Amino acid sequence: MSPFSSASRLRRIAISALLLASCALGGCSSIDRLSQIGEQPKLSAIDNPTTQPGYKPVQMPMPKPEVASYNPNSLWRNGSRAFFKDQRAHQIGDLLTVTVNITDKANLSNETQRSRTASEDSGITDFIGSKTVTQPLKILPGRLLTTDSSSSADGKGSVNRTEALQTNVAAVVTQVLPNGNLVVEGKQEIRVNYEIRELVVAGIVRPEDIQSDNTIDSSKIAQARIAYGGRGQIMDVQQPRYGQQVMDVLLPF
Repeated sequence: MSPFSSASRLRRIAISALLLASCALGGCSSIDRLSQIGEQPKLSAIDNPTTQPGYKPVQMPMPKPEVASYNPNSLWRNGSRAFFKDQRAHQIGDLLTVTVNITDKANLSNETQRSRTASEDSGITDFIGSKTVTQPLKILPGRLLTTDSSSSADGKGSVNRTEALQTNVAAVVTQVLPNGNLVVEGKQEIRVNYEIRELVVAGIVRPEDIQSDNTIDSSKIAQARIAYGGRGQIMDVQQPRYGQQVMDVLLPF
């Protein structure tokens, strides 16, 4: 066997050992990152949200179902939401546009102060006529116990937060609840160079809150779940290494 083949074999073994160590420490994420060096982040495939692992249908308290009834000589049917049919989202698979308009501002400040001082002093001045003895008993202490203690605390806290997010995202109706409310979920991914921005919107909406142009404001979404973030090279640099994250969790100080 030539020395070159032995060196090549040792190099392959060393690379395999490094990959196994990275997989053990980083949950195999290092291998995925190594395979994506020099390539753009891949967009997620368009799929059915209800088939994703961990998906659970929404269950909410529902009123008793109303039986549809028809009145004589009337075109109106009890339980209907409108006289004429419109094109707004109302059943599974329909699309509607969610207008995300979040402008939150919070400014809180509080301070708590506490102080306490305590003193204890006790002793024995005379014990069984010790003063009548020619030589007073020196073993008797003048003070048995003398303690002093003090404690103070001063705590301050402040919150100054400003958040603003304005954008639109199309969502799909994934479920119709028994009372007619719609469960919607939408996801948007935008790739710019080597960075992907993600916007996820999910929640429960009333058909009455959907505008005539098939849009709804995010403030009218119940149980709203809105996430705006991204992934890519910039986000990777901003995140601490997994070794540092492990140490931050394990170190008590």
